[in-house]
Amino acid sequence: MYNLFEDEDDIFQGSPKSKFMDIVFNANRDLVQNELDRLMRRLAAMELLLQETHGEDGIDRVIKSMDFERADEIEMMAKNLYLTSVGNVLTQNE
Repeated sequence: MYNLFEDEDDIFQGSPKSKFMDIVFNANRDLVQNELDRLMRRLAAMELLLQETHGEDGIDRVIKSMDFERADEIEMMAKNLYLTSVGNVLTQNE
């Protein structure tokens, strides 16, 4: 359904995840480090929010439940986050 970016014959030659990995391993280290720091801060903020509403032990339960119930949405969001991160690194590299 959302395999637009997974087609090996598309003009991007790979998935958002593979493009992200290419950038992470080949772009300017400082730019990649800044982007990874940004992602970790967002992840930490989300973990704190989940911890406040569901407790320390409830975080994994909530994530597993969401992953099961909303797998397609999560997959699409992950692709969007990969693309956003690639865009952030590439625009700072110019």
